Amino acid sequence: MRLATGMILLTATVDQASKWAVIDRMALDQRLFVPVFDPYLNFVMAWNTGINFGLFGSDSDAMRYLLIAIALIICTLVWIWVRREGAGRWMQIGAGLLIGGALGNVIDRLRWGAVADFINMSCCGISNPYAFNIADAAIFAGAFVLIVASGRNRPSGGPA
Repeated sequence: MRLATGMILLTATVDQASKWAVIDRMALDQRLFVPVFDPYLNFVMAWNTGINFGLFGSDSDAMRYLLIAIALIICTLVWIWVRREGAGRWMQIGAGLLIGGALGNVIDRLRWGAVADFINMSCCGISNPYAFNIADAAIFAGAFVLIVASGRNRPSGGPA
């Protein structure tokens, strides 16, 4: 599980470093919008108090700590699952991405009370109103890798 641990640390570090650069150094929280490669890629400040797309968003501390608890429970369950599966290379990478991203967003909730989203991508005449961050991308990529890699270590012909 050393690979998973390394991926967790790398993912959380890259996520927090990106937020430091964009929020603390570029002052995106005050500027709110920075064109990067307009209209395809922009930095747009968005504070997400909920989960994806602001679902279950609330300014209450109870919801904040509930979402932190849920994220930590999911991280623990994914860790246990991957460890039991035999912890192949791809499973460890997927778990590291997912857990590292989740922990990056937990750090945001503890630090600011909300998750800092800032990457906005649009294409082909469609203007995307939503923003995300490195942690969100890592969670998505990690979940995808876990889905694809799960079951690879099972003998063929056995139960799925």
